[in-house]
Amino acid sequence: MAHQQTRWSQFLVLITVFFFWGFVAASNDILIPVFKKAFDLSQMQSMFVAFAFYVAYTVGSLIYFFTSKAIGADVLNRIGYKNGICLGLLISAMGSLLFYPAANSGSFGLMLSGLFIVGLGFSLQQIAANPLAIVMGNPATGAQRLTMAGGVNNFGTTIGPLLVSFAIFGSVAAGGTEASIESVKIPYLVLGAAFVLVAVFLKFSSVPNHIDLDGVAAGEAADASKLVHKSSAFAYPQLVLGMIAIFVYVGVEVSTIANLPAYLELPVSEGGLGIETALIAPFVSLYWASLMIGRWAGTAGAFDVGKSTRWMLTILLPYLAFGVFLAVNAFASHEISHFFMYAFVIVLMIAATFASRGNPARMLLLFALCGTIALLIGMFTTGMTSVVAFVSVGLFCSTMWPCIFTLAISGLGRNTNQGSSLLIMMILGGGVVSLAQGALADAIGIHYSFVIGVLCFAYLAFYAIAATRALQKQGIDLDQLAASGGH
Repeated sequence: MAHQQTRWSQFLVLITVFFFWGFVAASNDILIPVFKKAFDLSQMQSMFVAFAFYVAYTVGSLIYFFTSKAIGADVLNRIGYKNGICLGLLISAMGSLLFYPAANSGSFGLMLSGLFIVGLGFSLQQIAANPLAIVMGNPATGAQRLTMAGGVNNFGTTIGPLLVSFAIFGSVAAGGTEASIESVKIPYLVLGAAFVLVAVFLKFSSVPNHIDLDGVAAGEAADASKLVHKSSAFAYPQLVLGMIAIFVYVGVEVSTIANLPAYLELPVSEGGLGIETALIAPFVSLYWASLMIGRWAGTAGAFDVGKSTRWMLTILLPYLAFGVFLAVNAFASHEISHFFMYAFVIVLMIAATFASRGNPARMLLLFALCGTIALLIGMFTTGMTSVVAFVSVGLFCSTMWPCIFTLAISGLGRNTNQGSSLLIMMILGGGVVSLAQGALADAIGIHYSFVIGVLCFAYLAFYAIAATRALQKQGIDLDQLAASGGH
């Protein structure tokens, strides 16, 4: 098992669903300021866009958890992983189609319901697709494969805001600045059709329906005799602490960008850039592109290549991703010259990637520290310096999902699916932390409300250390596992 090669033909089909998760999640950040103006909402009320979407992950995971208990068997083991993803895509399609009557009636509640149903479908897709990505090859490179899937996810997050913004405002070059609720109908109808097509494509693909989870656990352990086989996923400290880690990680990632448009719209005298809602898309796009940049750097370890080639890819791939961001924004007629300085921030992220040496816990610790520094710089500076600092939070959140997910389900064996559903449940943090920051922003101002993210990063640094200790007691040495992934 330790020398199993990545099954690329299956893996490349699987990661199409990761693209859609990103496309929709990032597009929400364009809907937030649009709905805020159209429905005359406070900053906290506008955060219900994020809340409705992310609370669906928790509801979906709870449905999964209790359904598994009721039928006396894990849902995915019963219906199959591939079938689970296809069902999730069809549920998301139903949610997308709800935007049509919601726009016709001008109903904020109905639009939130549509987003909720889309998120409900995504929860089932995530429960199935994340473990699949990890096990499609050598266990030592599971985190890197999940990072690569995340890179595809963030290609979706990079172009999503631009396409949805274009659909709502029209061309910036043509002077479109006013948003119409009616204009959200077409992009979400197209999205619904795309979900159905991908479900059909996936159904007839070679992606496996079933996987051997106990075999995966044995492949992860340096000393299989120390593996613990417990009846419940809750008995594993790396998972329980990891659930909180997923909650605060998604929280800081989502709340930072969900609240950034309000900061960008602040007058220059109050620290912001004083820009119009229609011109916010490139900044939202760069934030999500930052996750793509970081994840493309982390994907180098998933390739079966020599050490020097892997090092070169770790440097080149993030700049290729940055080039994708610049190209799509130039194509969309946005001013890109003031983003060139971001190339220097990427250097810091690459240095932290090298320093982690493939160990997911060390990477999580280093990136949490960098994210904390970025938020503090953002809060205590103004103008473009402050904006770049806040946007760079995306860089340092980039590889946290695969790091946390890999740490949390390592050694779980037959409890992996239960653990995965519990982790997906905690995506709720994206909505809760956004609401908390929105409420704090209404109370003390948007600029200093980003202190919420500093607290989130502090916990993630703690989890990196705690998970390492818990896994060592179970015979799993993260440095040894990372080293065995080299070729």
